Formats: sequence, C-alpha cells, structure tokens
Amino acid sequence: MSTACIITVAITGSLPTKANNPAVPISIAEQVESTHEAFEAGATLVHCHVRREDGTPTSDPERFARLMDGLHRHCPGIIVQLSTGGRSGAGRERGGMLALRPEMASLATGSVNFPTRIYENSPDLIDWLAAEMLSHDVKPEIEAFDLSMIFKASEMAKAGLIQGPLHVQFVMGVKNAMPVDRPTFEYYVSTLRRLAPDATWTGAGIGRDQITLNRWSLELGGHCRTGLEDNVRLDRHTLAPSNAALVHRVVELCPEYGRHPASVPEARALLSLPAAA
Repeated sequence: MSTACIITVAITGSLPTKANNPAVPISIAEQVESTHEAFEAGATLVHCHVRREDGTPTSDPERFARLMDGLHRHCPGIIVQLSTGGRSGAGRERGGMLALRPEMASLATGSVNFPTRIYENSPDLIDWLAAEMLSHDVKPEIEAFDLSMIFKASEMAKAGLIQGPLHVQFVMGVKNAMPVDRPTFEYYVSTLRRLAPDATWTGAGIGRDQITLNRWSLELGGHCRTGLEDNVRLDRHTLAPSNAALVHRVVELCPEYGRHPASVPEARALLSLPAAA
C-alpha cells in the first residue's frame, strides 16, 4: 500500500512577477484559475498571497475574501491556507485576514535573514498571530527557517497557544537562511518526531532546489510544497509553464517512493481538519 502525500501549491507569493514568468498569476481571477488547474493536477492545499492591481503584495482582507470565495467555488474541498508573511504588510496588519477564518494560515515562529533584509517576527507578534489563529479556529502551518523555530512551535503547542497536532514546513534554500543540506534536513525531521511525535511536516525548497526537497520529503515520509512562489524556473533555461505543471511533476515522482497524491479527504484527515462541507 502506498502512503498519501499532501501536495501544497504556493501559487504566487509576493516576489515573482510576470517579468520573471508570464505564468505567474497576479489578479484574483488568475489566481483562482491557476489554483483550479493545480487542484485538477493533484494539489489539495493552496498557500495564498494577494496582490494589488499593479502586482504589489498586500494583506488586504477584502482581496483575501474574494480569493477564498473563488477557491471554494471552483476547487471543492481544497484546503485554503493564507499567508501572514512579512512582505505583504507590517505588524498586526499581517494577520488582518484571520477573521475570515481560513482553515489554515502560515506562522513563522522566529526571525531570520532573507536575501536583502530581516524577516522580522518579534515574540509579541508571534504570540498575537497565534492567539488570533486560536480564537478563529485557524490551524497554523509553522514556517521553520531554522531549528529554533521548531522548538518554539513545540513549546507553544504544549502550552496550548496554538492548535495541534503541529504541522511544520521546513524551508531550505533561502539566501542567508538555512541552505539545502541533507544531514540538516534529516535532523529537522528527527527533532520534530522527538518533540512532537504526532506532527506532520512538509519540505519546501527554493528555486532549483524545489525538486530536491520534493524528493527528500517523499523519501522520508513527509509532504511536498511546489509552485511558482518558490520556483519560477525549472532550470537555468526553462521557465516553469504553470503551477499545474509543477504539481504534476510531484505527482509523477510519488510512485518512485511508494507514495500517492493525497485526495481531499486524505489530506484533511492527515492534518486533523474537518471534512469538506
């Protein structure tokens, strides 16, 4: 029997533009269409940012509401995860959309260096975002850019500050943050298993290393993230044609590791989320 792999598609992010790749969806309509194609290809969880008309990132709750409505109508049962990342706003503005009660939202449990700036997540902001998620019944996906963030998430879960069981995403390959390193990745996985045996996890690689983390995650029993947010090029010369193409690549990899793409019911059960309405 093969085991299910939840495929997350990160459709747009806050950095890739149509100048990088014409396939990057910017408008709400484009994002819904791109997600629908990825959903049809095998993705069951979508990680969402929103953009203004000029393509710049924003945390505008009204835009998130429109996106959620479109996703629920066109991708029945897909798990919608909203980003509280720092490129789209400052301070508590980053969590303004949590009152929309998405099923999941990202939560970075520490600060880290990015290519040209600090991705700042102060203890007060982390606590506030976690409290908002708890009060609105939003399951966090812990964005772990280094080992300390895993320990912090475990501590918060044990204190009842975030909804469990934990779901952690190991992010590797961001310049100035954690590089793509197999022994470190294996240590991440073993540490999470020790601290939170009931936790689920996903591997996310940046750029050319996206497929590396896909393979490692499939091999070690985790789940996979793909999409144009993390990788606008499949290699030095070939632009990724769509989010759906990147999802399809993971789908094709699954059998090599005795895995299969999770269905909507399987993904929801693995993440301890309610069945789709």
